[in-house]
Amino acid sequence: MATTIGSDQEAALTALLDQKEIEDLFVRYYLGLGGDDPDWFGQFFVEGAELDVNGIVVHGRDGIGKLYRDVAEDKPNLTGTFRMILSNLLIDVDGDKATAHMMWTQTLNDTIKGPPRFIEQGWEVDALVRQNGKWRISKRVVTADSGLPDMMDDTYDPRPDYTL
Repeated sequence: MATTIGSDQEAALTALLDQKEIEDLFVRYYLGLGGDDPDWFGQFFVEGAELDVNGIVVHGRDGIGKLYRDVAEDKPNLTGTFRMILSNLLIDVDGDKATAHMMWTQTLNDTIKGPPRFIEQGWEVDALVRQNGKWRISKRVVTADSGLPDMMDDTYDPRPDYTL
């Protein structure tokens, strides 16, 4: 006997699939941190997207790539195995638009024998849209709680209640 699902159940399943796709987008995005290609991040954004990292605001894929290059140059040269932990992820989907909130924690494993150490921690708020069947970021606001790069000393504003 075949079981049919109602429109409410279908909508809930669709939202769950969308949430999973968006979560995968962020995991893939953060896998690129610490890599050698700052322009790689542009693929996760819509054309003309806005990225605000601790008050430095850029637009478009070229601006995003430049910001990642500038941050990489400003940070100390650390050695070891870099990892990113994403946590407290909340994703709200509304048709072809979504918002996401999450915490991120950067860790570094200096040696195989020692414990990992925290490098940075913060949170972000994202607006996403579905384009051509794929979720992409249209606006992203990233705020550090620790490990602030020197280049952001003058632009940093903690904005604890920021929402999109």
